[in-house]
Amino acid sequence: MQADGPRACRFGRRWYLNNESWHPSVPPFGEMKCILCWCVSGETHCQRQECPPAACASPTRRDNPCCAKCR
Repeated sequence: MQADGPRACRFGRRWYLNNESWHPSVPPFGEMKCILCWCVSGETHCQRQECPPAACASPTRRDNPCCAKCR
């Protein structure tokens, strides 16, 4: 049996529309800004932001909390 329209996704206690994206919230940590989830035809897909390796001894995360960069 097929649905008449695009299916929504449930993540935790919230529903998201087809093609909607969000940063998941995971208690007790809160919003996970380095992870992006999206809804595709009723299925939730999530991916962590990929970061290139920092080529220095003391990288910083000041400008981007997800990826370390050299000063």
